[in-house]
Amino acid sequence: MDGRWYCQMIGSLLAGCVLFLAVSDPAHSAAGDPFAALRVTRITAGAPVVAFDLKSLDGGTLHSKELAGKVVILNFWATWCGPCKEEMPSLARLQAQFDPAQVRVVTVTTDLHPQGIKQFLDHLGIRLTVLFDEQEDVSRMFMVRGLPTTVLIAQDSRTVGRAVGPRVWDGNESVVLVRHILEGNR
Repeated sequence: MDGRWYCQMIGSLLAGCVLFLAVSDPAHSAAGDPFAALRVTRITAGAPVVAFDLKSLDGGTLHSKELAGKVVILNFWATWCGPCKEEMPSLARLQAQFDPAQVRVVTVTTDLHPQGIKQFLDHLGIRLTVLFDEQEDVSRMFMVRGLPTTVLIAQDSRTVGRAVGPRVWDGNESVVLVRHILEGNR
């Protein structure tokens, strides 16, 4: 075999590897895509959210239609879920960065112990809407299979993103993603 042919083959293989690594590297592919930067699965043809009514920790009821026109970060969690409890403060800090008339962080739990939830939130100084999904209808509607699961809903009440597992919701990537959705981008 000719030495030049061998060098060209090695060069081609190396170039292919570099291209593969550049494309498959999350940091590279996330550049310019706020969904990828936060590892949120983009939902491009999201169906409108089916209406729901759930009781809240404060004793009231939240009707999903009250969330129309807002970007909603809908977080499914439980007090027995360690990663859920760890990400809860960052969700509260994310809410604090936005006007609740434009962006709402709403949490949904199947826990049936309001007093324990209240103690947990009070201990951390967290003030977020907590809804009880006692029959798990809303959890099924959003196909929640593991906790935490967070669903992002645009102002037109269509799902635009989904994250399974904990995230740092008050980080720069999250703020950029919420602003991206607020601006009508998907």
